[in-house]
Amino acid sequence: MSAIAVNNLSFCYDDGSDYVFEDVSLIIDSNWKLGFIGRNGRGKTTFLNLLMNKYEYQGKITSNIQFDYFPYPVENDEANAYEIAFNIYPDIEYWRLTKEISLLEMDSEVLERPFKTLSKGEQTRVLLSILFCKDNNFLLIDEPTNHLDLEARKVVASYLNKKHGFILVSHDRNFLDSCIDHVLSINKTNIEVQQGNFSSWWENKERTDNYEMHMNEKLKKDISRLEAASRQTSEWAKNVEASKRRNLTQSDNRVDTGFVGKKSAKMAQRSKNAVNRMGAAIEQKRGLLKNIETVEKLKVNYVPYKKNSIIDVDNLSISYGNNEIFSDVSFTVENGDVIQLKGPNGGGKSSIIKLLLGEDIDYSGEVYIPQDLKISYVSQDTSGLSGSLKEYIDTNNLDETLFKTILRKLDFSREQFSKSLSQYSEGQKKKVLIAQSLCKEANIYIWDEPLNYIDVLSRMQIEDLIQENSLTMLFVEHDEFFADQVATKVVEVGKTKKLTRGYRGKRGK
Repeated sequence: MSAIAVNNLSFCYDDGSDYVFEDVSLIIDSNWKLGFIGRNGRGKTTFLNLLMNKYEYQGKITSNIQFDYFPYPVENDEANAYEIAFNIYPDIEYWRLTKEISLLEMDSEVLERPFKTLSKGEQTRVLLSILFCKDNNFLLIDEPTNHLDLEARKVVASYLNKKHGFILVSHDRNFLDSCIDHVLSINKTNIEVQQGNFSSWWENKERTDNYEMHMNEKLKKDISRLEAASRQTSEWAKNVEASKRRNLTQSDNRVDTGFVGKKSAKMAQRSKNAVNRMGAAIEQKRGLLKNIETVEKLKVNYVPYKKNSIIDVDNLSISYGNNEIFSDVSFTVENGDVIQLKGPNGGGKSSIIKLLLGEDIDYSGEVYIPQDLKISYVSQDTSGLSGSLKEYIDTNNLDETLFKTILRKLDFSREQFSKSLSQYSEGQKKKVLIAQSLCKEANIYIWDEPLNYIDVLSRMQIEDLIQENSLTMLFVEHDEFFADQVATKVVEVGKTKKLTRGYRGKRGK
């Protein structure tokens, strides 16, 4: 067991932007299972890169351990998984690798298959198995849950729960609760470490925020009182100065003008000193105000469809070539329904979405969608985002004020608006897609894995938005906590399962 000591760490990028970290000090035990959380763009991946000494920084990071980072880059996905493992870690032992593969509930035959033929979930688990074949390394695991279906997330969470010595970046609350014993959080004003899982951290945070909000109100009242006193003292100083000038102007042989001038000057100086003291006190109290994380209400341009029944799907089957993905799917979307398409990766969920959006899909069965139905869509894919935000707004014919207001509520700084979209983090890119979807007038929202890379607080905002506005939605999402909060119906999709309907009951927390 050893420690990673971070002392007075400060870092900013060369583009002249503000400090990402400033004077950060903390201690991390190399035996911890550490969950790393924070809003998108706060610097989680940057911090991991600093630990690996990839950037120059001010301060000091001290440790006597080797860091290893997930995900590994895969340069040749034509190679089989074992060849990729050997290229990453030449000293890897085959028996050790197959053991880790087995713990991740896969058959060792995946090692003989070309990497590109593996599903995203299989690729993730293969790379994790390689990571844990190395002894005595402290592992930096950056968002492993993206593209993992629900069952794969449970497998990976159970696997990590039996390991130790890692930092895990994730925004999935249930996943974090299943496999960590400490939390490292990047807040607005500091970075802190706490013992426990996400739920215990969130409970502590709510308690702390409530206390700080109470103290903030007190501080704001103190500041208002001091500002009023400062204005009154300044006004009094002005009156003293005016009186001095009148006395000097109207002086005669009976008035000692020197005495009047000195006395007035002394009084004026006292008043100025008082104003300065109050100004210093105001600034000191302002410095005590906490930048509490706020989850502001999002705006949406939702219009319920004129008829209650919106989309009807009956006995749907989808195939690719001779490969039938699923068969006999039936469901109806009505106003106010929030329907989760649920099933394993490759089960056909995204294919249903593509069909509803009008893409050319080989299918049989009946699909009814009104021609005048307004659909707002969020894709899994962010790779097409480039250029300026202004160009994106113009191309998509968005209300610029509404669009930027939503982004600000999703924790975008104004400085982000001037950057190229290619400079955004993956989470920020996903927020751009969500914001444009909310801007557009829509009768139904169709979202395909919208929460990949999205931070926890933003997920909470989206949950509240869906619940409070009674939106009509069809979505694919593997975040079990989120789905449990918002879905009113569940549709199981999978090759070996007949589609069923499941009502969760009353929607909400």
